Amino acid sequence: MKLIWKYLRKYKLECVIAPLFKLLEACFDLCVPLVVASIVDGGIQAGNTGYIWRMFGLLLLLSVVGLSCTLVAQYFSARAAVGSATSLRHDLFAHLQSFSHEQTDALGVPAMITRMTSDVNQIQTGINLTLRLLLRSPVIVFGAMIMAFCVKPDLAWIFVAVIPLLSVVVFTIILTGIPLYKRIQSRLDGVTAKTRETLRGVRVVRAFGLQEREIEGFKEVNYAQTALQNFTGRITALMNPLTFILVNGAIVALVWFGSRRFGLPDGVTQGELIALVSYMSQILVELVKLANTIITVTKAVACGGRIASVMEIPAGMPKLEPAPDLQDGSAVCFDDVSLTYRGAGAPTLQNISFCAKPGMTVGIIGGTGSGKSSLVGLIPRFYDATEGHVFINGKDVKGYDPTLLRDTVVTVPQKAVLVSGTIRSNLLWGNENATDEQLWEALEAAQAKDFVVQKPEGLDAPVTQNGTNFSGGQRQRLTIARALVAKSPVLILDDSASALDFATDAALRRALGQLAHKPTTFIVSQRTASIAHADLILVLEDGCVVGQGTHEQLLDGCGVYREIFESQFKGGQGA
Repeated sequence: MKLIWKYLRKYKLECVIAPLFKLLEACFDLCVPLVVASIVDGGIQAGNTGYIWRMFGLLLLLSVVGLSCTLVAQYFSARAAVGSATSLRHDLFAHLQSFSHEQTDALGVPAMITRMTSDVNQIQTGINLTLRLLLRSPVIVFGAMIMAFCVKPDLAWIFVAVIPLLSVVVFTIILTGIPLYKRIQSRLDGVTAKTRETLRGVRVVRAFGLQEREIEGFKEVNYAQTALQNFTGRITALMNPLTFILVNGAIVALVWFGSRRFGLPDGVTQGELIALVSYMSQILVELVKLANTIITVTKAVACGGRIASVMEIPAGMPKLEPAPDLQDGSAVCFDDVSLTYRGAGAPTLQNISFCAKPGMTVGIIGGTGSGKSSLVGLIPRFYDATEGHVFINGKDVKGYDPTLLRDTVVTVPQKAVLVSGTIRSNLLWGNENATDEQLWEALEAAQAKDFVVQKPEGLDAPVTQNGTNFSGGQRQRLTIARALVAKSPVLILDDSASALDFATDAALRRALGQLAHKPTTFIVSQRTASIAHADLILVLEDGCVVGQGTHEQLLDGCGVYREIFESQFKGGQGA
């Protein structure tokens, strides 16, 4: 609730006007049965046509004023609900963007999506209904009972007896449904996760012809969610028949006891009986509205708690005490570094130590799961080393401002990610102030200029979501060009040329070696040919460095490297 109120405080005026006009509407609604009773008793029975028309005019006036109050209340409640949800969604998105890799892994992308969409929408609906109905419904219920005493105190005891029974039924069902609705919202994360996983891998699914298996897997998750929703729906569905039984029983009692007293000196008139029945019907409608409102508000509060738990997570990497500065002139230095991911049973990296001088090219090679990506992920501080220290330009990465650190180190990840827009807008991620000349230089170095020139729009050629209108190799070259636009002193290519042919890969490596700003370059690759030219090669196996040196040194002294090399070049031929 604190989170919701934090955003509602900006709309204090709307939070006052909306319920106020809803209460005015409720007061006018309570007056309608009295006017109808006057028309029946004072007009129809007396044959007074003029009185009937005057009362009909009053009834029309009450309707118009009530409708006006409704429109005003709807406008201001929607303004508060939509405005609060918009601000909350904006802040939540900004908070999620500032999460570290470790925090993103722990929370999970499906959970983030659910909170950004379904949870925020539930809060918006809850705010809207709260401002419109949470006060109006109780006023109508108790106001109708009070008006019943004003119309005919002798029959008002029926209202006194029925309202507590209705309240017991409504709130028993509500209290039973609240925990079930919370479980429904939590299980929605699982449905989102399955949907996201299947849609992201739809090409692989089709390639293996596993559509039916994925459909069955989604059915299991979806049916489990559906079963819980059906169970909850069956419980809450009891509300309408039970409340209708009680209210209709009360109406029968009103008609029974009222009709027996027609014509008596202190009896009930037809108009009074119609008014009492109308008030009982109003109570029925408002109790159902109130029950649905409370259920929605409960779901909104539960969603608010889920979002608050995310907003309370301190964003970014924790502030740790950095190590003393080094004075050895290295651009990047690892000092006995080990890394164990949260929840992992064993360390991913162990006792890594090496130093890379400015302008050096460092190649990193090893088998799948040997820790290559984890090692380079420590340089821009995507993760913190569990033990040891990582230095950039002699300073521990823990002592850098995150923005300055990411300006110093630019990474091209394994998966080439482009966003919808144009080639120009994607390249400007590297440097928003870059000129067209600088963009073309980066494209030429990344071996992407040839296919960009062929497009009629050039730099303004469209890029679809995820860059699906480009081939895998083209996407990789564009992401490399985006990194080169930044001209950062440290460049990391995390297996980002895997889709390139050998000739293009060789041309790319030559171009990287001729860059004017001479970055310290880290190349993660499965190909020995891609890193053979490197000044320093690190060979990883099971998270440990089993060899480091030049290509020739490792061929002579590192069995793991020689085995990889010979597996790619039969007997060493073709090197």
